[in-house]
Amino acid sequence: MEDYASAKLAEEKVFKDPVHRYVHVRDQIIWDLIGTKEFQRLRRIKQLGTSYLVFHGAEHSRFNHSLGVYEIVRRIVDDVFRGRPQWDESERLVVLCAALLHDLGHGPFSHSFENVFHTDHEYYTRLILLGNTEVNAVLRKVSEDFPERVALVIEKNYTNTLAVSLISSQIDADRMDYLQRDAYFTGVSYGHFDMERILRVIRPRQGQIVFKASGMHAIEDYIMSRYQMYLQIYFHPVSRSAEAILNHILKRAKKLYEEGHQFKFEPSHFQSFFKNEVTLEDYLALDENVLLAYFQFWMSEDDAILKDLCRRFINRDLFAHVDLNPEEEPERYAWLVEQVRSMGLDPDYYIKPDSTSDLPYDFYRPGLKSTKKPIYLEMPSGEIRELSELSHIVSAMANNIKVDYKVYYPKEIMFI
Repeated sequence: MEDYASAKLAEEKVFKDPVHRYVHVRDQIIWDLIGTKEFQRLRRIKQLGTSYLVFHGAEHSRFNHSLGVYEIVRRIVDDVFRGRPQWDESERLVVLCAALLHDLGHGPFSHSFENVFHTDHEYYTRLILLGNTEVNAVLRKVSEDFPERVALVIEKNYTNTLAVSLISSQIDADRMDYLQRDAYFTGVSYGHFDMERILRVIRPRQGQIVFKASGMHAIEDYIMSRYQMYLQIYFHPVSRSAEAILNHILKRAKKLYEEGHQFKFEPSHFQSFFKNEVTLEDYLALDENVLLAYFQFWMSEDDAILKDLCRRFINRDLFAHVDLNPEEEPERYAWLVEQVRSMGLDPDYYIKPDSTSDLPYDFYRPGLKSTKKPIYLEMPSGEIRELSELSHIVSAMANNIKVDYKVYYPKEIMFI
């Protein structure tokens, strides 16, 4: 088994990539993991969910992204960390596998799906890694405990916190890939930052990654990019409108099933989800192609609500939106609910309050719980300083939580 852990391909394999130019694979285990059916399923899960209805280029998948995260981590551990005294070379394989497999448990249109069926992609990532799967069989060729080690890195519970920080921190390979990849495929410019510079100044230190202080401006650029991408892409109101309709489609289908509705096209792929008896096999059988096929079929259902919601989603006849916090303006919200009712529509399915919030950068404050480790800079003297202490830009953005409230409703209503 030891031989498999160090086994290399006879010839390096490369994936042509629009963000990193090439993704390089020399390790046999990485090549074998990419070929598993569970990893190939990620080709059928979009990285940006419903955003393709806003940015027509955003058709990229979690497969693309997972390869990208792997490539960034590979460059760090093979080109930057190798030979440095505070990097344990025996951790190389576990962090490469964790980088590649970190999104393995994502379902179709992840967040909308999870909201209705109360599934958790992190839970299913663990099941795939440890269950009766092709991925597990490959990982166990290294050792019996290797799947568990990979799972612990992804879950941020691994004993080597330096390994965890490469994949999950405020500046990690996951974020560095998706910001650039999502910017590329949506066609925007503000998701770009100088990753090459960041990789040149990253260093392994006691249980964490740090960055040479000379690279501070590249990190400022990264944080600004993240801030802009969340405001302009990830929280885009039209994409959230599509998510609202998607959420209500699944909610309606579930209610109809519970009421014994006779579907023209039986939702067999959803039955275990409706009953809350989901097996790993059931979960893996669902992807976005399957969901969209059901939505197409349900456009001819007898139920008027399900039929109309599916039509709206498939034909991109989305809800309008208004800046409104129902708790702060209850009378205005109640008026909108009445307008929906007066059209003969059910407010449970035709109105959706929603809020989004983002914290561009967090830092440690004594007495307050924070799950995010700050970004640390290493001064020429060797002293370690927290980023916002030295950067006026980051200091101004830190702890500045932006919350955006919207209500979504049928655009047939004239609402000012």
